[in-house]
Amino acid sequence: MTAITVAALQLGFSNDIDANIANVSRLVREAAAKGAQVILPPELFEGEYFCRVEDEGLFANAAPVGEHKAVLAMQALAEALKVTIPTSFFEADGPHYYNSLAMIGPDGEVQGVYRKSHIPDGPGYEEKFYFRPGNTGFKVWPAPEGAPGWTLGVGVCWDQWYPETARAMMLMGAELLFYPTAIGSEPHDTSLDTARLWRRAMVGHAVSNVVPVVAANRIGTEHGQSFYGTSFICDERGDILAELGREEEGVITATLDLARIRRHRAAFGFFRDRRPELYGRLTADI
Repeated sequence: MTAITVAALQLGFSNDIDANIANVSRLVREAAAKGAQVILPPELFEGEYFCRVEDEGLFANAAPVGEHKAVLAMQALAEALKVTIPTSFFEADGPHYYNSLAMIGPDGEVQGVYRKSHIPDGPGYEEKFYFRPGNTGFKVWPAPEGAPGWTLGVGVCWDQWYPETARAMMLMGAELLFYPTAIGSEPHDTSLDTARLWRRAMVGHAVSNVVPVVAANRIGTEHGQSFYGTSFICDERGDILAELGREEEGVITATLDLARIRRHRAAFGFFRDRRPELYGRLTADI
């Protein structure tokens, strides 16, 4: 069996970047002790979810990938523990700013950077003020040496709502999808709870692509905006293998079997029966 063990972290954050890094590091170590080879923290764990407001002073918190404190800390930790850590961070690239993810391998090196493709804009999630749409395209990476054959795909938060994101990564060879996120209450409508929708969207990607999905969210209330956790790992059939509650800090892990997943994917025939010649409308401007 060609297996891989993955983990998702769930916790709350303050505006103390050092404390946040320390708390994430503690859970990364816990996940590694449980055998996890790829460990996913939530989106933008460097601080509170700052995109709830438009504040030009917050651009000062961004940094290039080679200088960002959260990235540097996860590089050192990944090398020490020999694990892979997909690390979300606020990236500055000259005059441009991105919601980015550094894929950090078990040697501590940044294997590449993915810049979030879909940027939301709405009450409490005003990301277009801060981030340019990503210009990297979707990306996939080989898993660490201890998990030969696996290829990892990562989308960031709002990307997870788009079936095109998951399918594009699958067509690039992904065998496992990761989604770090920061999602919770909707300030404009306190009766709207998207926790169930959030999970269904990603479980749908798992089912329609026959691929496991790992999702990591934050918890806690930040200036009246509550994040609802419910991080999970599901298998290629959408069955939940591990999950956390709405207010629960912790680590979840699952071990996945690549041979079984590939067998199931082939049997479903979704990729055999695709009709790309019919899909031109998907890439046309509306």
